[in-house]
Amino acid sequence: MVTPVPVPTAAGVEPAFDLSAYYPILLFAGAAAAFALGSLLATHVFPFKPRKPTRVKQMPYESGMDPVGSARMQFDIKFYLIAILFLVFDVELLFLYPWAVLAYGDGGSPAWREAFGTVVFVEILVFLATLAIAYVYAWRKGVFQWR
Repeated sequence: MVTPVPVPTAAGVEPAFDLSAYYPILLFAGAAAAFALGSLLATHVFPFKPRKPTRVKQMPYESGMDPVGSARMQFDIKFYLIAILFLVFDVELLFLYPWAVLAYGDGGSPAWREAFGTVVFVEILVFLATLAIAYVYAWRKGVFQWR
């Protein structure tokens, strides 16, 4: 392995860019791609499929019960509404955690708190109020009532 020659930069003298430091990442990406392609190829090359397709083997599995109705049956919108509401409140926590750590954690800068603390706190309150209004709206529309 060749040692890189030091290069003068604005930050001082630093070692030159060395592409060989990234070879392990390239090897890992190649191994991941080879595993994925090998898995896909193995399912088509080797006979892992049933050799004698019978009527029972070709039926869709549904909890051990015979399927009732068409597979193209529409789902109730309640499933989607509950999922979207879960994502909204989950993403809300993604925004609140960094703010809480920065504003109230031990590593928070007092200068930041002095400059932005009140403004950001009011913004977080507006954000939470908007979510509360959305929650009350969904509640009034009956999203949380299961049939």
